[in-house]
Amino acid sequence: MKLKPKITIADHFADLEDPRVERTKRHQLMDIVTISICAVICGADTWVLFII
Repeated sequence: MKLKPKITIADHFADLEDPRVERTKRHQLMDIVTISICAVICGADTWVLFII
């Protein structure tokens, strides 16, 4: 049985354009996308962080 080729998040979003101004970038776009996907999988529904 042959396995399908694996695709990474970076491969899937490779053509995504970064609309931010170069001097204001503190984090790479792919890091933001990956963290956002992980957050949604974990149930996040807002950008607001609640620390108790």
